[in-house]
Amino acid sequence: MLIIFSCTNDQAKDEDNQEDCYLNTNAQSLVHDGMNREYILYVPNSYDENSATPILFNFHGFGGSANQFISRADMRAEAELNSFILVYPQGSCLDGVPHWNPCPIDGDNKSSADDLGFFEAMVNEISSEYTVDMERIYAAGFSNGGMMAFGLANYKSDLIAAVASVSGSMLDCLETPSHPMPVLHLHGTSDGVLPYNGDASFNSVQNTLDYWTNFNNTVSTPTINIDNTSGMTIEQYVYDQGDNSVSVEHYKYIGGEHTWFNETYQGQNASKLVWDFMSRYDINGLR
Repeated sequence: MLIIFSCTNDQAKDEDNQEDCYLNTNAQSLVHDGMNREYILYVPNSYDENSATPILFNFHGFGGSANQFISRADMRAEAELNSFILVYPQGSCLDGVPHWNPCPIDGDNKSSADDLGFFEAMVNEISSEYTVDMERIYAAGFSNGGMMAFGLANYKSDLIAAVASVSGSMLDCLETPSHPMPVLHLHGTSDGVLPYNGDASFNSVQNTLDYWTNFNNTVSTPTINIDNTSGMTIEQYVYDQGDNSVSVEHYKYIGGEHTWFNETYQGQNASKLVWDFMSRYDINGLR
């Protein structure tokens, strides 16, 4: 079921003034750090208040909105099938553009909005109303939202069990996580926004994988599998046997562009790949 909360456009604002840079028709609202913030909450019909339920936060890309993203990267069917709470947060506005800040204040951020704190505020609010499995809180995201997922892996690891980035990148603001961190990264080789091989501003996919495989003490040589039944060649790289039995996995979409992928690997699109990976772990490692 979709949780409905009435809201107004003036809930979107940047550091200096309110502006109408997004419109979410079905959103929850909370005040954090003096700002009105929004998120869309989807609670599956299978939710049981007597059973601890996992929760997945999925962050939209730069310039996006929660409403738009839920239709683009719709994981509601996965939530129903696998009984987890699903959250699509809304980024705040800067010069008319919604965005995420994956770093602490004064880091490599676009504004002074405290998105790391906003995430924790959402966790606190939702867990006060629903029976949340606090050992199974997951973060995923697209593009700038993928950056946000990596930011949470670094700075909110006490809450995060696993992360997934789709067409995203990890920024250079890093803090050592408090536990081994399962990481999934999906990226296209023809991404023209966040290049697969990186550029002067963004890390390459391989640099990001190297960081997490080193941190998790996984094998250095991955197991590689290839599937091209969807019309696109997709290569899977699995770095396993890490501490607490965590793994780092990468799906390389040959010729893939900057998108949340609908092309399937062994019948699984990006949404299914993300949940199937995350659901194997809790905050203590492999379940």
